[in-house]
Amino acid sequence: MAITKWDPFRDLTVLRDRMNRLFEEAFPSLRLEESELMQTTWAPAVDIYETENELVMTAELPGVNEKDVEIKVEDNTLSIKGERKLEKETKEENYHRIERAYGSFFRSFTLPNYIDYDNIAAEFENGLLRVHLPKKTEVKPKKVKILKPASEEKAVEKTSK
Repeated sequence: MAITKWDPFRDLTVLRDRMNRLFEEAFPSLRLEESELMQTTWAPAVDIYETENELVMTAELPGVNEKDVEIKVEDNTLSIKGERKLEKETKEENYHRIERAYGSFFRSFTLPNYIDYDNIAAEFENGLLRVHLPKKTEVKPKKVKILKPASEEKAVEKTSK
């Protein structure tokens, strides 16, 4: 009789595999091919920061053409949508691995009320989309000069006389 090492998780692994097979057989339409999954789900990385005069949103869109990007501002929401297309120079069956995501993307962000919608500008260079969202002038911070209290001013006037 051979001695085998006891593995407490062996039964759990077998149970998990059987449950996976059960769900795959019961719901075959839920299974997506890996290439379909890679082509339908991606969202560009975005950075948003604020300066004294504006909010700036920068999105990484490598491999996306400027004409394939649409920017909209509607109801205090900034929306960016577009598509990164797979180059058809190489046939899909010749690929060994496809790790970059392709297909459509959509991102939306709620904007604060103090954005000047009439002066929003965007630039696209080297795969980076930068959207400048200027603040309304009445919202920009103002420096307030600290005045001396009236009682101190009278005291200063009396001592100077």
